[in-house]
Amino acid sequence: MGVNLMNDNLTTLSRNLRKQQTDAERLLWNKLRAKQINNVKFRRQQPIGKYIVDFVSFEKKIIIEVDGGQHMDNSKDRGRDEWLEKEGFKVLRFWNNEILLNMEGALEVIRERCI
Repeated sequence: MGVNLMNDNLTTLSRNLRKQQTDAERLLWNKLRAKQINNVKFRRQQPIGKYIVDFVSFEKKIIIEVDGGQHMDNSKDRGRDEWLEKEGFKVLRFWNNEILLNMEGALEVIRERCI
């Protein structure tokens, strides 16, 4: 697959993912958008390399992933995180229930990384 075709496919997929956010992703986005955390800009469903990440701050090099049970002990996620970390990003992973049941705890972790 050519690079432009792959980029076009990722862009289309990321647009579709923005429209199909989970409840946890939607709630977290409401707290991240419009520079509400330490005046840091986040983007959602953003292509980086061959991956699409849930949320990213390019300024702080932070990626936030919100995962359901299908990601439990997932070797693909580990390989993906390793690649993203080699690119200079810090990956923060939260379970859906962490966001739904303890939003303030998750936001505190994110705020600490955004200093």
